[in-house]
Amino acid sequence: MVLQIHCSGNAYEIGYSHGQQANVQIDGCVAFYTAMFQRTAKLSWAAVQTTAQDFVPTIQAKWPEFLEEMQGIADGSGRPLADIVAINNWDWMEEQKENLVLVHIAQPGRPSIKYLAEAGLIGKIGLNSKGVGVCLNAIRAHGVDRNRLPVHLALRLLLNAESMSAARQALEKDGVAASCHILLGDGTGAVGLECSHLDILALTLSDRKRIYHANHFLLDHPGVVDTNWLPDSITRTKRIEELADGVTSEVNMATLQDLFRDETKELGCICRSRTGPDTASTLFNIVMDLTNATAEVLMGRPSAPDEKITLAFGASH
Repeated sequence: MVLQIHCSGNAYEIGYSHGQQANVQIDGCVAFYTAMFQRTAKLSWAAVQTTAQDFVPTIQAKWPEFLEEMQGIADGSGRPLADIVAINNWDWMEEQKENLVLVHIAQPGRPSIKYLAEAGLIGKIGLNSKGVGVCLNAIRAHGVDRNRLPVHLALRLLLNAESMSAARQALEKDGVAASCHILLGDGTGAVGLECSHLDILALTLSDRKRIYHANHFLLDHPGVVDTNWLPDSITRTKRIEELADGVTSEVNMATLQDLFRDETKELGCICRSRTGPDTASTLFNIVMDLTNATAEVLMGRPSAPDEKITLAFGASH
């Protein structure tokens, strides 16, 4: 079962509680990335820490509460701040499944939050008590701007917002340090935000009130080169659209979950398993009803989930 942690208070207190409750998983994250960077980039963890430290002055100047929360996580888990900043700049693979946590946050003066992430991250995929929800697609385009928000901090910025419009305005003001696609929504609708280190471009709802996205840019970002790092990203985008177009029954959470169980053997299946040299795998699925500020999470591959979790907020929130 996924570890669920409950945190409340000011930024440092939230972080400290996170670090204390998930210290084993945070150790696992650091161990995973230490090995990964050595294997894939011949970088020592000390070099990764140095790179992460380059972000600290900007975070301190522009988003001090985020740094306070990360300092709390560091102190609570007994790790240096550089480790926590570093893991707030990267993404996951199948080996990280055991280090996933479901974080519940109650913070004074702001919406309560529930999100799924690697332990030690202050934001990722989830929703808040005002019905603002975020999902993420990793994109590996060239370019980083250390004066903008790291991706996971950008997701937390959105989860702190009272509405989709307020969230979007805040993100466009601060910018995102590196490439990604963020699906942002609330009870009024949704928008896809393709982010690079230079710009944020919007994908609006189609005539059928839909947005489809995978792991490559769909829009043209002048001056940005996309690496198209997952060869099947284009076919997966087409596949999910094809599956959605084939739905003839009422659209609800169960209907949507069925779409993500697709295991077609052709290139581009939605429910991914690690095979051969492919290190990507589906770790969980989340379907949100933002009108009612609820979500259902299937941990593991949706075709054979390990656990089902319902996320909901009490009336007091």
